[in-house]
Amino acid sequence: MQDLKNGSIFLNRELSWLRFNTRVLAQCEKDIPLIEKLKFLAIYSTNLDEFYMIRVAGLKQLFIAGITASGSDEMTPLDQLRKIREYLHNEKNSLEIYYKQTIEALANEGFYIKNYDDLNDELRQKADEYFFSNILPIIVPIAVDSTHPFPHLNNLSFALAVKLKDTNDSQGFKFGMIRIPRVIPRFVQVSTDTYTPIETIVHRHAEEIFPGYSLISSAPFRVTRNADIVIEEEEADDFMMILEQGLKLRRKGAFVRLQIAKNADADITKFLNEHINVFYKDIFEYDIPLSLDGLWGVVGNKNFSNLALPPYSPKILPPFNENESIFETMDKGDILIYHPYESFNPVEQLIKEASKDPNVVSIRMTLYRVEKNSPIVASLIDAANDGKQVTVMVELKARFDEENNLHWAKSLESAGAHVVYGIPGFKVHAKSTQIIRKSGDKLKFYMHLGTGNYNGSSSKIYTDASFFTTDERFAKDTTTFFHILSGYNKNRVLQTLSMSPMQIKERLIEMIKVEEKKGSDGHIIAKMNALVDSDMIKALSSASKAGVKIELIVRGICCLRPGIPEMSENIRVISIVGKYLEHARIFYFKHSSPEIYISSADWMPRNLERRLELMTPIFNESLKNKMIDILNVQLNDTSLAFELQNDGEYVKLTSENPLNSQEFLEEYYNKLAKNIRKHKDTSNILVSKLLEDS
Repeated sequence: MQDLKNGSIFLNRELSWLRFNTRVLAQCEKDIPLIEKLKFLAIYSTNLDEFYMIRVAGLKQLFIAGITASGSDEMTPLDQLRKIREYLHNEKNSLEIYYKQTIEALANEGFYIKNYDDLNDELRQKADEYFFSNILPIIVPIAVDSTHPFPHLNNLSFALAVKLKDTNDSQGFKFGMIRIPRVIPRFVQVSTDTYTPIETIVHRHAEEIFPGYSLISSAPFRVTRNADIVIEEEEADDFMMILEQGLKLRRKGAFVRLQIAKNADADITKFLNEHINVFYKDIFEYDIPLSLDGLWGVVGNKNFSNLALPPYSPKILPPFNENESIFETMDKGDILIYHPYESFNPVEQLIKEASKDPNVVSIRMTLYRVEKNSPIVASLIDAANDGKQVTVMVELKARFDEENNLHWAKSLESAGAHVVYGIPGFKVHAKSTQIIRKSGDKLKFYMHLGTGNYNGSSSKIYTDASFFTTDERFAKDTTTFFHILSGYNKNRVLQTLSMSPMQIKERLIEMIKVEEKKGSDGHIIAKMNALVDSDMIKALSSASKAGVKIELIVRGICCLRPGIPEMSENIRVISIVGKYLEHARIFYFKHSSPEIYISSADWMPRNLERRLELMTPIFNESLKNKMIDILNVQLNDTSLAFELQNDGEYVKLTSENPLNSQEFLEEYYNKLAKNIRKHKDTSNILVSKLLEDS
């Protein structure tokens, strides 16, 4: 992927991300159900959109500003842009092959994605009917000439550029476009088993959209713009206004990519780029439909559920009991659950119970990414309406969720909740809840601390850890934390919990150094989404040189180069990509007390230095063992895992008896649920024991 530079331990961030998305695309090589392959094609496409909108756009800005180095690997922005373009142009062929192979295999199963011209007469008629009833009334025909300027194209706009000839004029031709609104499905369902790319239907009817003109040629195209919002933070009301303005400006950022159909009319390509003006290497020509994220509208076809993985039902396990109050359950001791194998329902129930319980006097919570119809937000609104003290930190700067969060912030405020919009200069990414409840003449504190968002929808597909506790040590720290969020507090230090930007990085490095002193007896296991921070990489390298065994499970970006003699030769890095998105952050340090920590923070500068994050120690022995067991299962994965090599490439792991860690955990939790129903054993010890037995 990149040349070794004097044995440099650093890999380039952007190229590492591209390798991650390649691993997503590589799922299409596997023997998995065909619908799952469509999902991975959609994920790959969506990921790449965001990469261009944010990362490539940012590199272009650095280049324009004359920045010559931007990262520990010391690659210049221009060098990175060149490598990125080369990489993606080479990978485009793989994307096209995987799409075509998947579509062909689906056809063998009686499930079709066909262009309009490939439909039979009956289905063409249905496509025509759909066009006249659902497309023509809302489609936007656009002329471009001396009196019709080239239109504004929003970010990720999808349209057909057309080259037309006046039927009454033999001289010359005209250009225009047909804008396709997002409300229209990307793939139109023309029968129970057949979908048609919308652009092929629109192309067939272009002359009806521009009556009096004959169509010479057309080409679907799509634009990507810089979507990063740079804002100056002000007081709350002003900040909301500035953010709303920023969201509007997002649609108008500089063009950074043009996607267009392969073999498009040269005049059309020239016409578009005269107005869009992107660098020619940022023009990508595809022999497949553009915007494969539209495949999400196809994969939900219930008639072909046999071509998807069987659904997994998250389990509600002891000590949680549907017939028992969450408060009563938490009173018995600490609880740690692992989503999506264990249900997110107890988290939602905790907030719901708190909203209705007359003994609850206060609910404090952080919200980063929340689904549109959130039962948690509904419960918070009910609590506020009931007169309870409700304080909610709604992070308005949650990228691409800003509009949704603005909506919830206003709804919560209207209900009487105290809403905090953020901390100047920082994002609040911590996942924390504190509920204060009267118990006799005293107050009792109930806390939830997690690695993932308070989002029931994503909890079904993201792996995350949820910790429930009434421990007074956590009560004091969560009180301090929420006071920091809502008031003025320069002393941003917690005692049991660790909080970035002041504590997490320092404590992590301190624990790494403890292992370093133990030499070959030292052992570190860390699971996260990304490892970028140079100080963390240097600390791990130093521990490796001392002989410490270091095992890293890094799903996405990893800027640490393993396997360098006398530097990182004791470090192993794997990435697990599968049905579930590996999102949990779990850290194990053999000689620390305690040994296990969960966190909202990845090991990236933005998480450790520019966000408010929390890291939670796990003291309970059975809960620690549970997390260690889960880490060990993942470290032994030979089905979903890729191992990072010295040159920055990833190699797919294989085995005669492959272990799929996600399937293993599904089966384990299914087995556990059956075992508990059979024996009615409510002990947490059973959880760990059965995992060992499995």
